[in-house]
Amino acid sequence: MNFDKNFSKIFGIIGSLKLPKFIQNFINNQYVKFFNINMSEFEKPEKYNSLNELFTRSLLLPRKFDEDEQIFISPCDGTCLSSGSTSQGMAFSVKGMKYSLKELLGTAISNKELSLQYDFANIYLSPRDYHHYHAPCDMQILSATYIPGKLYSVARSWLKKVDELYAKNERVALKCKIRDNKILWLVFVGALNVGKMKFSFDERIQTNAKADFTQIYGYENLYVKKGERLGNFELGSTILIIGEKDAIEYNLFEEKELKFGDSIGIIK
Repeated sequence: MNFDKNFSKIFGIIGSLKLPKFIQNFINNQYVKFFNINMSEFEKPEKYNSLNELFTRSLLLPRKFDEDEQIFISPCDGTCLSSGSTSQGMAFSVKGMKYSLKELLGTAISNKELSLQYDFANIYLSPRDYHHYHAPCDMQILSATYIPGKLYSVARSWLKKVDELYAKNERVALKCKIRDNKILWLVFVGALNVGKMKFSFDERIQTNAKADFTQIYGYENLYVKKGERLGNFELGSTILIIGEKDAIEYNLFEEKELKFGDSIGIIK
């Protein structure tokens, strides 16, 4: 097992420790201060009994969002690092750095589908962000594909120096069907210090090097509504949105700060 995965496992164990209350309060407050976290939507730092509880904090009140079925919302808090259209099966992680859809999605995309063109958006979650992810629109989840890999950092500095980083890291790809039977993939990319990715609709999906082979989970009649919680990261990572060309007209640009529930596009 490589160093990145070992380090992430150790970090995950430390993050789960419940230290004496005065020590834990100090650590939590320092973490909030260091990453400049806005806690106005959450419990006070002193309420969390471990760093992991703080990382995976839940909203005190549900976020409001536009419920029009045509409005496509951000599935998470984060920063848009890149968006655009694929060319010859390649998408951009950041300017000048590409990744292959075939390598990224593996068996979650067919050879016929690889011949098509897609729109994509990459959203990076930093350590300060709310780490739960939600459905960006009404959709049917067709399958979840776990693909083992490394646990490189997904920060911009690493994306600029590791070729096809997204396609090398551990990830889970949800293949979904949205309005008018258009296909959409939501890809959850693991990263350094991310102990786990959890999915509320299927506890069988195990991440953080629980398995060294691809695992595929198929679903029948698994429908989720826009805004419904899908799961959460532990610490920060990236969500890639890949959909059929022109199925969604995005309102995104590089470095745009996002909150879960923000309108980021229109489903055509």
